[in-house]
Amino acid sequence: MRRWLRRLLIVGIAVMALGFVGSLLARLPVGERIAVLKVKGALIEPDRIVVKVQQAKEDRSVKAMVLRVDSPGGSVGASQEIYRALEDFKASGKPLVVSMGNVAASGAYYISAPADYIFANPGTITGSIGVIIQHTELKELFEKLGIKTTSIKTGKFKDTLSPFRELSQEEKEYLQETVQDAYEQFLQAILKYRSKKISEEELRRVADGRVFTGKVAKELGLVDGLGNLQDAINKARELSKAPQARVFYIEERKGLLRRLVEENFQSLTHHYPLMLYYLMR
Repeated sequence: MRRWLRRLLIVGIAVMALGFVGSLLARLPVGERIAVLKVKGALIEPDRIVVKVQQAKEDRSVKAMVLRVDSPGGSVGASQEIYRALEDFKASGKPLVVSMGNVAASGAYYISAPADYIFANPGTITGSIGVIIQHTELKELFEKLGIKTTSIKTGKFKDTLSPFRELSQEEKEYLQETVQDAYEQFLQAILKYRSKKISEEELRRVADGRVFTGKVAKELGLVDGLGNLQDAINKARELSKAPQARVFYIEERKGLLRRLVEENFQSLTHHYPLMLYYLMR
């Protein structure tokens, strides 16, 4: 009995060691590799994603990249920075494939648009193409509490979206023009890469903020195929003509304490008074 347990223990250790060595070898920049980059959560801070995309572009062993997207969108600026980095990656001649997870909506769809091929699960929530600015008014509440505020400003629009007063009709019109400009940028960013899949007329018809399942998105031409992450990896191998390419995940290792501190810090600092969002609401 003891001999049997000893053998089982040895086999277990050997399997763990082989798994560790395999993981280590997959990270070595040798041979042909497919990079998988996960984009999760709201798109607010693009820097780390942009850096990882650039690293994949410059790594000669990387023959293609799969972008695994699971996000409700984010700010317009962050979405556009990631979009531009992915365009730069494609300009190097390396294929880009997107695999949509649970949600890939609004800004997350924006960054998916440059891909050579987009996969979604049949039940993925995507779409939500549009722009939003939100305003919360606390004027009546503050009046009940006996709190008064005064703004000393250099121009009539300097405190637009202040929660301490109502928006004027002129401000509403000005904000609507700003939102409309960002919306047109969104549509053109999609059409730049998907005009052969969906016409501008059809895109404008469905780009009213509504969400779609992956199945409906494929019928509309917003995605190319229904499939999971492995399907996306296989497509990346096919497009890069590297059928034996090894897969590795571009990940940034963080300790639990660092993750908690960063998440709390972001929740406190990323609610700017005037921010344009490509965000599912």
